[in-house]
Amino acid sequence: MEHEHVTDGKLPEASGTRVQTTLKKKEVTNPRESGRRVRVGGQATHPSPIHTPPPRREICGSDRSIRRRRRRWEGDRERGMEEAAEKALSYRYWVREATGDAAPLPIPRKLDPAAAAAATAANGNGNPAPLGSVWNQAGTWEEKNLNSWANSRIKDLLGSLGSLEFPTGKASIEEVSKCSGDAFQVTVRNKKRVGYNYELTLKFRGEWLIKEESKEVKGHLDIPEFSFGELDDLEVQVRFSDDKGLASDHKTLICKDLKSFLAPIQEKLRVFEVELKGR
Repeated sequence: MEHEHVTDGKLPEASGTRVQTTLKKKEVTNPRESGRRVRVGGQATHPSPIHTPPPRREICGSDRSIRRRRRRWEGDRERGMEEAAEKALSYRYWVREATGDAAPLPIPRKLDPAAAAAATAANGNGNPAPLGSVWNQAGTWEEKNLNSWANSRIKDLLGSLGSLEFPTGKASIEEVSKCSGDAFQVTVRNKKRVGYNYELTLKFRGEWLIKEESKEVKGHLDIPEFSFGELDDLEVQVRFSDDKGLASDHKTLICKDLKSFLAPIQEKLRVFEVELKGR
């Protein structure tokens, strides 16, 4: 029930005169129930809006499943991006995705039948024949002693030096009185290497014209220790067996003449190195 103030159409005076009003009772239909326009005071009005709170939304099972699927989709997307980045950096991915600028693929070539047969005949599996002993087919470390052969060969070569003539005398090598050292052959990874270490002493005899007289001189030529590949640094030292009656200047002259044997000795020892490598 609503009340409406009704006047006689005149405004109240400013003097504060009392205005007679009447109350007019009018029933107003509840707009929520009728939904129709309501006439109030002779004019039609629209129903007032319904201010009701929105219904409380509850999270249902379908919303939870949607969120789970979304999280799963985002996780799969991140993993896919990581895998793509790893593939881009991998060698296999690079080879598979090679473009035209990459190196061409290898082209198979037919082997020469003669070369293939020779390689197979080496040891039956295409690898070169082992250089070591029968028990060392893998070609690992193996050392072979060559002292017996090397000592005999050095003595034969240096014993054939012969004689040399000088302005005031001549001399010859009689024998190799000392041949001390080792010679060896080493096999490492199916590769052969040789080496040696020796000290030599050669016995000489000669005659020199000293004060218009022929003087016989004997002694030794000592060669200090030397090794494979060091023949250019070879040295010869002279020792007299009997130097009585020889002045210092005469000794100097004879030593200078005897050191002329250095070049022939180097030549013979180079032959020895070549033969040692060929064993």
